[in-house]
Amino acid sequence: MYIEQVYKGKNDVWRYIIGLVTIFIGWQFVGMIPLAIFLFPKMMDEGKAVSEVSEMSNLLGSNLFLFLMLLSFTFGLVATFFTCRSIHLRSITTLTTSRKKIDWKRIFFAFAFWAIITISLTGVDILSSPEDYVYNFELTPFLILLVISVLFIPLQTSFEEYFMRGYLMQMIGLAAKNKWVPLLITSVFFGLLHVFNPEVEKLGYGIMVYYIGTGLFLGILTLMDDGLELAIGFHAANNLITALLVTADWTAFQTHSLYRDVSDPALGWDVFVPVLIVYPLLLFIFSKKYKWTNWKEKLTGNITSKEILLGEDEVNQIGV
Repeated sequence: MYIEQVYKGKNDVWRYIIGLVTIFIGWQFVGMIPLAIFLFPKMMDEGKAVSEVSEMSNLLGSNLFLFLMLLSFTFGLVATFFTCRSIHLRSITTLTTSRKKIDWKRIFFAFAFWAIITISLTGVDILSSPEDYVYNFELTPFLILLVISVLFIPLQTSFEEYFMRGYLMQMIGLAAKNKWVPLLITSVFFGLLHVFNPEVEKLGYGIMVYYIGTGLFLGILTLMDDGLELAIGFHAANNLITALLVTADWTAFQTHSLYRDVSDPALGWDVFVPVLIVYPLLLFIFSKKYKWTNWKEKLTGNITSKEILLGEDEVNQIGV
């Protein structure tokens, strides 16, 4: 009953309008101020404006640019927590899970499980296609990257989960009174947020299948497990391990990683394999471990009324 946790707070329309504006300002305005402070003098020296990720990374250095970019998501996460606590008068736990407290074991399991798989698959690909990779290791830049990544990438991915699969999914579920509408809308919106990534420019809009499919997978994880924990762990592992292991000139994360991918990118079946094979297999594994049942109801059912969730006395007391 994850979406129903929304009933444990104040849900006036004006609160959601202010909440969305607050999160957007924290993420896209306040969060971008440090990047602008560092980038503007460099642009003045070069005598030109830059908009490409690769250009910004080259001007500032990949580690500094990564730090400043991730910092904006940190402000977004703080704004999301502030909105939950101060505007909707809810605990962060109700935005995270339907359980009485956040299940950190779930987060760490999903993180470790996907990290091991990602490292293994990347290692196999490097060994089978060594001509596509260049060893890129430099001790000092890599150690700086390691510190930045470990500290800030989990904050970046947590913001995306708390905003997309948390705040928006619960808000849309409250309005739609069912679960399939917020699942589909947040999945498509998650994909659209990546439309300006350099990968899309390089590979074409076909890669949006991967981004939207990933959003759908994370949404299913959230609804079936009644919480964000597995999605938070998976997403953090996916971005962190990728940033540390492999980079390329045409990806959103350009880092001092261990290897650089120098192959000529092309949109192929490797883009669709995660969506069509890997994600369904992961859902099967998670379902067995956590004994998921009643898939149809959890993914497409109606939202339980607040009276059933809280009891009439509690509803009247908090004035939902």
